[in-house]
Amino acid sequence: MCAKRFDTKQSLLLHINTIHQSHKDFACDKCLEKFRKKSQLLFHLKTVHKVFKDYLCENCGKKFGNESKLLSHITRVHEGRKDFVCDKCDEKFDLKSNPFKHKRIVHRSCKNYACDKCKKEFRTKTNWLYHLRIIHEGRKDYGCDRCEKKFGYKQHLLVHQKTVHEGRKDFVCDACEKKFGDQSNLRNHQKTVHEDRKDYLCDKCERKFGQISHLIVHQKTVHEGRKDFGCDQCEKKFGEKSKLNKHQKTVHEGRKDYACDKCKKKFGVKSTLLLHDKTVHEGRKDFTCDKCEKKFGHKWLLLTHQKTIHEGYKDYKCVECEKKFADSSALSRHKKTVHERRRDHACDKCEKKFGENSRLIRHQKTIHEGRKDYACDWCEKKLVDLRALISHKKTIHEGRKDFACDKCDKKFGIKSALLRHQKTVHEGQRFCMRQVRTKIYKEIQYAFPPKNNP
Repeated sequence: MCAKRFDTKQSLLLHINTIHQSHKDFACDKCLEKFRKKSQLLFHLKTVHKVFKDYLCENCGKKFGNESKLLSHITRVHEGRKDFVCDKCDEKFDLKSNPFKHKRIVHRSCKNYACDKCKKEFRTKTNWLYHLRIIHEGRKDYGCDRCEKKFGYKQHLLVHQKTVHEGRKDFVCDACEKKFGDQSNLRNHQKTVHEDRKDYLCDKCERKFGQISHLIVHQKTVHEGRKDFGCDQCEKKFGEKSKLNKHQKTVHEGRKDYACDKCKKKFGVKSTLLLHDKTVHEGRKDFTCDKCEKKFGHKWLLLTHQKTIHEGYKDYKCVECEKKFADSSALSRHKKTVHERRRDHACDKCEKKFGENSRLIRHQKTIHEGRKDYACDWCEKKLVDLRALISHKKTIHEGRKDFACDKCDKKFGIKSALLRHQKTVHEGQRFCMRQVRTKIYKEIQYAFPPKNNP
């Protein structure tokens, strides 16, 4: 008829019926005028008969032309119902048409358009062109008029404006009550968190992911070693643009936009603030060692513990004194404070300087503020920080001496006492005994401060 090509049979039939056969299947129920397309009928109703969307959703403010569509919207979006099931894999959907689309894409694998740059395949030409334009050409044609942020897809811009500038999160998880700005994020959350599904398998290392975008980033950064996002200020490179943005904001701009409402400490990244609140103020330690049952608030602390304590790895050696460390940050800290003798953190009250910020904070809290916030629940003694409290309980009340000398079977309650013993007794190093006694006395006073006389 006209040699025009279509991606789907449905589009072809619609074209034949409306263009070549002049079918008019959509009739106005008010004046009986007929139209070839539904969109033409809706435009006619709105302009001629003044029929608007009078059915308002009270949950999100969206409007609908009739009551049935409003009810369908409420059950699908706000109640999260999924009444339509795929008969091949039991995946559930909220719309009747979605199982058919799902089977056509997933189970039949009809993807006729392949990207020649990354080999990703697409079912329609439109999606393929979108992919080329946004991913490989980096185009972002949709700019936010409030913060100048740009997006490749219009839908992403609308979600951004609704969630960031209007503060709306209309989609609530019925399992944990967490709120989301759009339905797709809610679905991803439910699938990956509550159903614990990881449907995307890496064919190189068999690692599984809950979202295909995470799989693609993993393959690109881990297996291909790509770091396509370079910092224009320090030449450091990153595998993801979000990490580059985070680096520039926190390192070069020095921004710390996320403040803890309990202790006023500030953070450059929101996830770090949430982790701080969970581990410091809630005292949660969700990562348990399967070898000694010791618990940690951070996963990296657990991994470091297992590597150094149970596997005996210390892969980072200082070239100046040959001391070994479990991670690169500890080595850098050692070089800076011991060999370079740097004291970059100065107290603004007494001008005393420290090599580490944590020691400065501890100094200010204990010396200038006189705070002892950690009370022992066995003897009511108060300690300056959590580390001192744990050491106090372990050595005084439990009588533990966990640091054993591998040369003479002598045991110690404090690691520094073990190291000093090994250096003086077994390695023959000499120390000024007055300095040694003073240092030991300070450590004991730090861990077990005397009671104040009434």
